[in-house]
Amino acid sequence: MSDHATPALALPLDETNPTPLYLQLQQSIEDAVRKGSLKADDALPGERDLAKQLGISRVTVRKAITGLVKKGVLVQRWGSGTFIASQMRLEQPLSRLSSFTDDMSARGLQSSAILLNRSTGQASPDELMALGLSPGESVSRVNRLRMANDIPMAIEHAVIPSRFLPDPSLVKQSLYAALHEQGYMPTRALQRLHAVLLNEEQATLLHVPPQSPALYIERRSFTATGEVVEFTSSYYRGDAYDFVAELTISPPERMPHDDA
Repeated sequence: MSDHATPALALPLDETNPTPLYLQLQQSIEDAVRKGSLKADDALPGERDLAKQLGISRVTVRKAITGLVKKGVLVQRWGSGTFIASQMRLEQPLSRLSSFTDDMSARGLQSSAILLNRSTGQASPDELMALGLSPGESVSRVNRLRMANDIPMAIEHAVIPSRFLPDPSLVKQSLYAALHEQGYMPTRALQRLHAVLLNEEQATLLHVPPQSPALYIERRSFTATGEVVEFTSSYYRGDAYDFVAELTISPPERMPHDDA
């Protein structure tokens, strides 16, 4: 265990405070990280030791740690324990359709976006195919750098048929919020992803070295009537994202009895 961990978390939590104890513990750990009392790769005490030290239940400790792992503040290493993350790292479920803004808000992070480019114009052949449009139809394009707590996380290129989004300047913080206001909120999506290496321009935007690994994701989203409302291609920092999918295991087929 690191020498930083015990003194940083020695203060008792306040049971008279209306804020739940697990949230108080999360705040205590985050404050210690911000102040430098807990540093990258420092180990936290085990659940049992931390619960005894603070006079709270292991369930409370576990709930606090689970929340901080999801926020990227902590990382759990199998067989080794729980450590302060060397950098922000987020788990992103692949089974849920949600906006970047909502994802960050759910983790208690402040999302923002830097506009790289926006335009309207006739759809390119690739855009026609991706969106299922007829030749000559126009699209709105919005290219942004997505941030979490002012840390660049992803480069996002969104293309939307103009009949769904006539003016790209309608997109303020969330694309899905703008589509919802227009009455065309996506209800399902198909995603395709693979590993890539960032070129110099992309790496500069994401504040990582050139040729750093990244996850490239293409997403096509559909309205309730089955029309393609969005085609977005994004580059996510490979050092900051873990994409997680929950799988359902089907029971094995019943084998016929051998009567021979």
